[in-house]
Amino acid sequence: QVQLVESGGGSVQAGGSLRLSCAYSGYTVSTYSMAWFRQAPGKEREGVAAINSDGSTTYADSVKGRFTISKDNAKNTLYLQMNSLKSEDTAMYYCTAAPVSVSPPPLYEPFFGDWGQGTQVTVSA
Repeated sequence: QVQLVESGGGSVQAGGSLRLSCAYSGYTVSTYSMAWFRQAPGKEREGVAAINSDGSTTYADSVKGRFTISKDNAKNTLYLQMNSLKSEDTAMYYCTAAPVSVSPPPLYEPFFGDWGQGTQVTVSA
C-alpha cells in the first residue's frame, strides 16, 4: 500500500520561505520518480518540480531559481524548499510518485499514479 503524506504548508508573507515535506512508504521498486504539483482555486493542477532516482530534476519556469526539490532516501522523505514566495504561489500542493525513473523527470500529471492529500500554502502580498 503506497502512502504519501505531505506537511509543512501554512501562511507566509510574500518574500518569505516554506519547506514542504512528503513522507512516503510502500514502494517496493528501487527506481521511481517523484514530484510536486499544485492547484490554485479555479485553476488546473500544474507541475512544480520533479526528481528521479538518480537525482535529476525538472522545474516549472515559474519557480526556477526560487524552489528546490530534494529527497532523503534514508528518511523516505521528499522536500520542496520554497523561497521568495509570491502571492501567485498560493495553492494546494500535492506530492506524487510513479514506480519508474526517466530522465529528465516529467511534469506530466498522467505519468504519476500515487498522490498525497495535499498541504495548503497561502502567500499574502
